[in-house]
Amino acid sequence: MPDDARARQRTGTGLGLLLALVLAAVLLTALPDDGEREGGDACAPHSVASWSADDGLNAEFARYGDDPARADDWTGGDGTHSVRLPDGRLLWLFSDTYLGRVYAPPNPFGESVAWRDTTAPLVRNSAVVMRDGRLERTLPAPLFADPAPNQWRWPVGARVEPRSPGSSEQVLRVLLWVRTAGQAPWIYGVPTATEVATLSLPDLRVESVVKVLDQQLVPDPSRRVLFGTTLVEEGGWTYVFGGDDGQAASRPASRAYVARVPEGRLAEPGAWEYWNGSTWAGAGARPGAVLGDGQRTGVGSAFSVARVRGTYVLFTMAAGTKGLTTVTSYWACAPTGPWHGPARNFSPSLPQGAQVAAYNPQTHPELSDGGRLVLSYDVNWLETAGAAAQLNRNVSLYRPRFVTLKVTPTR
Repeated sequence: MPDDARARQRTGTGLGLLLALVLAAVLLTALPDDGEREGGDACAPHSVASWSADDGLNAEFARYGDDPARADDWTGGDGTHSVRLPDGRLLWLFSDTYLGRVYAPPNPFGESVAWRDTTAPLVRNSAVVMRDGRLERTLPAPLFADPAPNQWRWPVGARVEPRSPGSSEQVLRVLLWVRTAGQAPWIYGVPTATEVATLSLPDLRVESVVKVLDQQLVPDPSRRVLFGTTLVEEGGWTYVFGGDDGQAASRPASRAYVARVPEGRLAEPGAWEYWNGSTWAGAGARPGAVLGDGQRTGVGSAFSVARVRGTYVLFTMAAGTKGLTTVTSYWACAPTGPWHGPARNFSPSLPQGAQVAAYNPQTHPELSDGGRLVLSYDVNWLETAGAAAQLNRNVSLYRPRFVTLKVTPTR
């Protein structure tokens, strides 16, 4: 109850008591009923209470990326996702990635920053292995080959699963977004398909890639949905969240969608079910949005969902111009919603004096516990023209940043 309502209640007047009762009734009707609480788990509104830079992770990525002894390893990238492997290693997956050698400052412009040569290779995806908190090697890149000319694969969420239901052998499944080169406004590629790659363990060799959702027949690219930006396991299901590219069609925010797959069957297209707005439907169903009106509410092109004390909490860049600098959140008692928010915003730090933007906030459950979440966000140059030159001029720009969030109930 707000402070002013409490003050009126303390006066002992009939009006104060009435206002307090009305407010309590409104709060109760606004909260989800037991039907929205999966398995009766406790569910309550949650938001970010505080946040701080994760200096340890930030320093480790700077150390690894700046190592001048490395000539063909990761030196910067975006699309940051992570997955814990059975032997304890942590695998970091990236989309567009710079390789090549990094040179110590000063750069050719006399600035005291590390830099890359303009001939440094850019690949569409990469993976870096971390052991005991220390990055140790980059797998041969790109890890996932282009499916066709003018198409590429961006890795997103990943999970370790049994090779087949009931099998004792484990493999790594990686969700992939397929995009096709296009003209403006599709400068980052036209959404094309969602795939699932299977990698062997422990050697992380790509064994196969299966297409689970082809979107090429959807005529409007802004209504095509790619799944895998974030995965949540609950009650024997893997919930796979996705989004459309409404922002490329001049909408302030994209819409979020959700599919579900029985645990252990991500690589089986026939096992996928899609929420159509009222029920779960199988292959061929048109997904229905669970969040977003295209204006005030919605998600960025990539977002993340975490399970905190029985509540689903979604992190995304804010709608509109705030989406260049500001992370916001929503909460729900079920993956299908209803989603409430946006809740309290926060603006993570960005490099000073640079024309950059933040995007793709991702939680990392492997490094989190309870209401303490580790979240990464990517940084890139705002203008696409000349961006590569700027990112090579200062290699620290195009790298993930990490913050630690404290997420608490708000009622």
